[in-house]
Amino acid sequence: MFELKKIITVFLMPLPAMLLIGFFGLALVMFTRKHKSGCIFIFISLAAIFAISFQPISTSLLKPLERKYTAFLPPAESLDYVMVLGSGHVIDPQIPPTSELSRTALMRLSEGIRILRMYPGAKLILSGYDGGSEMSQARMMATVALALGVAKSDIVLLETAQDTWEEARQAASFVGEQHMALVTSASHMERALREFHSAGLAPIPAPTNYLAQSNINQAWEKYTPQARYLEQTERYWHETMGKWWKSIRDLVSAK
Repeated sequence: MFELKKIITVFLMPLPAMLLIGFFGLALVMFTRKHKSGCIFIFISLAAIFAISFQPISTSLLKPLERKYTAFLPPAESLDYVMVLGSGHVIDPQIPPTSELSRTALMRLSEGIRILRMYPGAKLILSGYDGGSEMSQARMMATVALALGVAKSDIVLLETAQDTWEEARQAASFVGEQHMALVTSASHMERALREFHSAGLAPIPAPTNYLAQSNINQAWEKYTPQARYLEQTERYWHETMGKWWKSIRDLVSAK
């Protein structure tokens, strides 16, 4: 089920979906007499790719989602755990460990370590499965955390959780009533908190990896389609589909 969900998600993302529409239009032009219909599909594909890579559109979609929660504010009470959700890695001994983590994972881990150092005695929970590689995301993040000075005794690994739902329930099994900060991408924070709340936890949000910014003054940066703006649209759409999936799952489980 997990693999099927991921495959379906890939083809529903904006860029693959628009490319499929474009290729369909091209096939109509090349192999049928419906040239006009084919050109319409190609135009829709190209226009949509331009739109989702356009900063005013992508930022207006993602920024409200990212800014629902403020950056981490140290609470008055003590903190027992800082949990960092995993987000991709590669295994390549020819590059440094920091480059083996995805950009998103490195941003999350950096914020987690920053918060951990505010609370001596707190534990760092790192999560993420292996994704078919020889090392889990959690263990790869632990490798980087150790290199950055975190003590091995302060690290807890959750190496089998495949998604946020599983991460929340595994964390709940030993965090219990203790205080925990949750570190994930700002765009993912709302959905992550819903999963952790449903698991009986009430973590303090610690969003990071903000992508959408409005204060871009250079016209050549703001009004030309770019891959980084396409990424913003993809993040928004990914989280939107994640919310829909959670609603469907909750509806099915309630029956």
